Amino acid sequence: MTQTISREVGVVSDRPTVQILTDRCAGCQECIIRCPTSALTMDPKRWVALADDDLCVGCRQCERTCPFSAIVVDGPMLVEPRSDPEPVHPIRLLGDISEIRSGYIGWSEVLAEAERCLQCPDPTCVRGCPAHNDIPGFIASLRDQDLKGAHEILRRTTLLPDICSRVCNQSAQCEGACSWSLAGVAPVAIGRLERFIADNMDVAPPQIPSKANELSVAIIGSGPAGAAAAWDLFEAGAAVTVYEKDATPGGLCAWGIPDFTLSDALAQRPWDQLRRAGLDLRCGTEIRPEEVGELLVTHDAVIVAIGAGVPLRLPVPGADLDGVIEATSFLQEAKAALENGCDPQEFCATHGLESFAMGGLAPNVLVLGAGNTAMDVARTARRLGMRATCVDWLDERFALARPDELEEAREEGVEVRFSRTLTALRGTGRVAHAELACTTQRRADRRPKVLAGKFEELDVDLVVMAMGYRNDPAFAEVLPGTPLKKEAVGVPDRRWTASGILANRASAFANHNAVGKLALGREVGLWGAALAVSERLWVIGDALTGPATVVEAMAQGRRAAAAVLDAQPQGPSRVDRVQSNGPGRVLVCYASIGGKTARAAQAIADGYSAKGVVTRVLPIVKVGAAELAMADTVVVGSWVEGFVISSVGPAKAMKSWLDGLPRLGGKTVAVFCTFGVSPKGTLRAMRRALEKKGAVVVAQAAFGPEELEAKAGIFGPRAFGEGLARLATIKEAVKVSV
Repeated sequence: MTQTISREVGVVSDRPTVQILTDRCAGCQECIIRCPTSALTMDPKRWVALADDDLCVGCRQCERTCPFSAIVVDGPMLVEPRSDPEPVHPIRLLGDISEIRSGYIGWSEVLAEAERCLQCPDPTCVRGCPAHNDIPGFIASLRDQDLKGAHEILRRTTLLPDICSRVCNQSAQCEGACSWSLAGVAPVAIGRLERFIADNMDVAPPQIPSKANELSVAIIGSGPAGAAAAWDLFEAGAAVTVYEKDATPGGLCAWGIPDFTLSDALAQRPWDQLRRAGLDLRCGTEIRPEEVGELLVTHDAVIVAIGAGVPLRLPVPGADLDGVIEATSFLQEAKAALENGCDPQEFCATHGLESFAMGGLAPNVLVLGAGNTAMDVARTARRLGMRATCVDWLDERFALARPDELEEAREEGVEVRFSRTLTALRGTGRVAHAELACTTQRRADRRPKVLAGKFEELDVDLVVMAMGYRNDPAFAEVLPGTPLKKEAVGVPDRRWTASGILANRASAFANHNAVGKLALGREVGLWGAALAVSERLWVIGDALTGPATVVEAMAQGRRAAAAVLDAQPQGPSRVDRVQSNGPGRVLVCYASIGGKTARAAQAIADGYSAKGVVTRVLPIVKVGAAELAMADTVVVGSWVEGFVISSVGPAKAMKSWLDGLPRLGGKTVAVFCTFGVSPKGTLRAMRRALEKKGAVVVAQAAFGPEELEAKAGIFGPRAFGEGLARLATIKEAVKVSV
């Protein structure tokens, strides 16, 4: 039977109403646990959910979290309109680099916005934030006008609140994952609330360590990923040396983000603080791929944070003409021109635009792309007195730029044409015309299609390719497995599905991006940051995953720093280096259904423990990046699934887990399986899957009924563990097979 709520025909309620479909409700209480207003309770007699419409605000959190689709919410959402300060556009745009986006100027604005937060018991905004900031926590402190408390909450998870709150695309991260956004209305202005905290309470400098750590770490690159790793390692007492090829630290934040979005003072703030604290920063020092090995000799660990700095170029006829440049050079030169009193004539003369330099008609700059970098290029061009047109083959509904940035660009006179793609550039020696084709796109996850026969021509004086960046292929051999694909494989963790973040696509506010899927993908990047790609070598930020956001890079930097501090690697330069005589810390993980594999895993762990090895035993569902990173040796076990007459192999759960593993970077691994009749190719399949992920598989064993019943001294799981523990150098082990 289905419980419904009666309504008068033609009467529109001013409150949301909730229907509980009692024939579907299983009494699991997922909705009750996650309702932010306590509008749901349980009927103790029928053990189904009950709803109180008077308490409901219509956020639809119960709809998203119910695993049986037993709840339907109708009616309005009871939330005050979001109030965003208007952009401060300069009266005279030429040469003006003052900040466009304003923050909240007083507590009245802050409190009004903070009150919109539902304080969700299972906040999806935290999952949407790559750093997992305690967003409800700092907003609750703001409600109490406790600025210091809010700042302390932020400090636990972020080192760059002043930068991230200005430049990150919150619409695809924390704000896109806000309950209100998932329900289809404007989310809480999390970024502006974070900015209010950072603007009104300075970010504390790094604490100078009272005790030095013998650990020596080299960091290549000084972008947000490198800054975060350097900060945490320095505070832990490690000797940190940062190598930066440019004359100024900061990476993209320093040269790629215009002053009207992020001032130089803010971009340099973390590095100014680190240098004053005594960190060794070496600017103007480029580390080539072949020199990484030299750093591994002189340091205990190396963290590569070089970013993704190779610009993408569209391979069209005429792309090699004069006047076709890349976004990197344009932004660097334009930034210098604007900061030095704005001399557009000198800039234009440098790029062959002499007529404009002599007072002629403003040149038209064609910017290829309509993402954030393209908006930066176009808006900077406008400040140099040029006309700017951006073209992008995406449908505007799926634009890659921040919604506010796109609106600001148009307000400043940038013409943005979506559903267009460049097919050719023409000119005699220098570019003069661009041929554009029309495109069509129905879904965000499908590539646009070029429409035949629909072309238009545009007169251009300068073409800037701003379609994004890719990783430097020269580092591919040094950094195996990169760039890491940010796509979660297998069934998502129950904690993610139960939160409701994956239940539906986000609102138009998030450009219709599936914010839950994006957030899960970022977790893959955090996994990868914690694990070395090879012995004593980590990679983070854009160099690991390709172009991403500042907060994502920062989170990866902190994750890698924690992994290095936990591993305490020792390079050959350490005179007092102690040679390892065993496998170090061991993690035994397993997939088990009948209990035999779990007992075998425990027996193997007992064998290690008998030799004095620190050992941990966990089912694979509890093994994540932290557990893998903290283990020097991993033993992986599965039961054999299938029919001997057809095919057998590792359990499906084990296959899925192996497929979802990040790059293991040379980590030492042993594999085992338990079987009833025959293991056939089970061990081989497990070994290949792990080697594909970069692991070094040094031992394997299959345990049948007899081996599982073996006593001490007879070959069995415990003896297997003891044998592995006895190996002087486990990576030189002879593979064992039963």
